[in-house]
Amino acid sequence: MIRTSIGIDTSLLVGLVTGDPPDFHSHCVEALSELVADGVEVFASNQVIGEAYIAVQHHYGVNRGEARAGLLSALTSGFVAPLNSRAVLDALEGTGEPGLLDRLIANDYARSGIESLTLDRRMASLPGVRLL
Repeated sequence: MIRTSIGIDTSLLVGLVTGDPPDFHSHCVEALSELVADGVEVFASNQVIGEAYIAVQHHYGVNRGEARAGLLSALTSGFVAPLNSRAVLDALEGTGEPGLLDRLIANDYARSGIESLTLDRRMASLPGVRLL
């Protein structure tokens, strides 16, 4: 069997994190289970993860820690994985400053072998990030 990969959008990841609405969540879990059983790798990009992080805080009123925990749970569930691998899970597990979005930005550039420039001293503390 040829192994294939597929990327999900923000709506799917938010649904997995929140379980809302319940019928949508059940449909997603069932469909993703079938894909994974067929050997399909399902991924979420850093952009999708960042958007979901903001969306669950804004629309569901959860704090940053709860949003990170929900995303971490969804991305280690076996249904979907972060496109940029373990480094994204490390970013989700990180607390304090720099924040998750800064960590995801730095991760995207680093994965492409590109140094990041910033005016933010906290972000400049990340590997591969330099203060301009």
